[in-house]
Amino acid sequence: MNNNSKVLALKYRPQTFEDLIGQEVITKTIINSIKANKIPNAYLFTGIRGIGKTTIARIIAKNLNCPNGIDNKCKVRCNTCEAITNSNHIDVLEMDAASKTGVDDVRELIEFSRYGPTSSKYKIFIIDEVHMLSKQAFNALLKTLEEPPEYLKFIFATTEIKKIPITVISRCQRFDLTRIKSSELFKFIKNIKDKEGGKTSDDALKLIVKISEGSVRDALSLLDRALLTLNPNVELDLKSAQKIFGFFDKSQLIELFEFILKGDETKVVEIYRKIYDQGIEPKVFINDFLELLYYFKNINSLTLESANFSLNDEEFRRIKSISNKVDPKILILFWQFTISTLNELSIVSNQYLSMEMFLIRLMHLVSLKSNNIEQDTNKDNSQKKIQTKAHSKTVNQIKNISQEEKIKPEMQTEIQTEIKSENKSYIKSLDELIEVCSKYKEIKLKYELEKNVNLVKFEKNLIEISFNESLDKNFVKDLSSKLFEWTGERWIISFSQIKGEMSVENKKENIKKIIIDKAKKSKIYQDVLKNFPDAELIDVNLSGKENNNE
Repeated sequence: MNNNSKVLALKYRPQTFEDLIGQEVITKTIINSIKANKIPNAYLFTGIRGIGKTTIARIIAKNLNCPNGIDNKCKVRCNTCEAITNSNHIDVLEMDAASKTGVDDVRELIEFSRYGPTSSKYKIFIIDEVHMLSKQAFNALLKTLEEPPEYLKFIFATTEIKKIPITVISRCQRFDLTRIKSSELFKFIKNIKDKEGGKTSDDALKLIVKISEGSVRDALSLLDRALLTLNPNVELDLKSAQKIFGFFDKSQLIELFEFILKGDETKVVEIYRKIYDQGIEPKVFINDFLELLYYFKNINSLTLESANFSLNDEEFRRIKSISNKVDPKILILFWQFTISTLNELSIVSNQYLSMEMFLIRLMHLVSLKSNNIEQDTNKDNSQKKIQTKAHSKTVNQIKNISQEEKIKPEMQTEIQTEIKSENKSYIKSLDELIEVCSKYKEIKLKYELEKNVNLVKFEKNLIEISFNESLDKNFVKDLSSKLFEWTGERWIISFSQIKGEMSVENKKENIKKIIIDKAKKSKIYQDVLKNFPDAELIDVNLSGKENNNE
């Protein structure tokens, strides 16, 4: 294949240890062990996708079998290295464990290992995604791994180290490959961009680094896509890159956060709908929101460079400015609530509506927290005010209460307002909430609470329920509004993955069933059946005395 026709991930795949980036300690260890002729029976490389596990395996195979030796730094100049690079060397067998998982495949491999190398010093087996092997396949490997022939070497690669039996891991020399640092990956892809003659801004490259999450292969694939999307004569800027990769502008998220703090529901919903219309999935939005919360909480201890290319200069400045005005406790509550919402998304059918309610509930959370802070701040002042009023009232009583009331009628209005405020409902349980709904003739809410609500937790200003598809889609919004009206306080209503209690209606039906079953065992019922064999007990009405006994 013509080298120019290859995708960038293949075209710029490292061929020597010197070409690798971000794994200096590991490569140094391997080189020293080969030079000292202390080569393990099996290597095990673990790490995220696209950071060089299989590439390192091939480089090791070349260094072990190259006739020029490791010091000559052979770059596909000999037939051996060229054959290994092209995956067609007779003594270097590559196997994908994802497609060959059975014990028969491993036994075939072991049988093949009984014969020495044909043209090289070592016979090498490279097994990719080794964690996909079955338990029986791993067991078949154990003996060969522990005492292989001198000419036989195994090289394993995996992204799921925990799925590999410890008995296999203990027989290998393990290397944990790290994610590539953002600054190092940026320099790498920028150099490739220059070689390819691409026109891409540094901000667009930083976005590629951000999305790739330390994976070299992912970064090169994204760069390939970026270079092919636009006209060769047009530079790819940040906004164009965001559209190509489905990545929305962080400034929108920061603006949305500002309006949440202000409690502007209209603006919050409006901005989120714009973000959603850009094709941003709710889970992606939530993850980016969590990242933003981290920056708001820790921005004073970070630098722009340490932000891992997630923010530009203007975004960094705005976050720093806003963070100084936000109570850290609110940010921590936001974090906990957002994590909970992320779990909720897997159980709700309409994620879009769930996200809007999530943002509205965040505003309520800010309001609740602010009220608590206000109450704590003004507590002493309020007590002093009450004491002053009480003292004034005592003096006035000594003088003439009736005259005082005539002179100051506004005092009566103030007292009435306070009494009215004190009459706000304090709801401590689901049963009390249902009673309040009956009191204020909220029939629809009462129906939903009794029939479709499975309670998980009921605390002051917090109701947690399990998700029920039969629940009215406006239930949370309507109940939140009414609770604020009845109690004068903001409430948070959230969904949980926990099953929760039976609904009130189901509880009643269950109690009714128990009573009927008990009645069927009574002598009266048995006597009735003797005279009326076809009779069936449908319901039981208890007298007041009997009810009390129950």
